[in-house]
Amino acid sequence: MTTLYEILRRPLVTEKTSYQSGRNQYTFIVADSATRAQVKDAVETIYDVSVTRVNIINVPAKRGRRLRSRRMSVRKPAFKKAIVTLAAGQTLPIFEGVQ
Repeated sequence: MTTLYEILRRPLVTEKTSYQSGRNQYTFIVADSATRAQVKDAVETIYDVSVTRVNIINVPAKRGRRLRSRRMSVRKPAFKKAIVTLAAGQTLPIFEGVQ
């Protein structure tokens, strides 16, 4: 059994996620075994907000090819990310400076 703080690994901050934060959607990298219900409970408990929707995406590993041997090598590992939609009028304090 994992704790709430092990489910949410870290927030994901990119250009796309900073645009989505204006639409009450926030993105986190989560544990590989995390489910939608666990992510919802973790966000609601840690940040004291109400979550309306959770979308989970498995991002595959980025693969590259070595020049000399032509073999495939993994450059970035795979991870799971969750896009959390909050109720209208609610924000997360960790994303306040991003907008």
